[in-house]
Amino acid sequence: MNLQFFSHHKGGGSTANGRDSAGRRLGAKRADGQSITTGAIIYRQRGTKIHPGENVGRGGDDTLFALKDGVVKFERFGKDKKKVSVY
Repeated sequence: MNLQFFSHHKGGGSTANGRDSAGRRLGAKRADGQSITTGAIIYRQRGTKIHPGENVGRGGDDTLFALKDGVVKFERFGKDKKKVSVY
């Protein structure tokens, strides 16, 4: 009979889980009716969840930003779409 008593636990195995990436901080950066300056970010998104309206540009990562100073206005258009404009 082969009995072995260890003074320490043997090393535990590893697991493939146990990681998570940091949040990407997406979403609205300016609220409806808020004043805004040229170049300021209005909305950070993946894809065009909200479309650019008047005086709003769209960056390479679909970020919406103001093309002129004004007031932010979130609007609906079409049956189920949203856009943001600066007036």
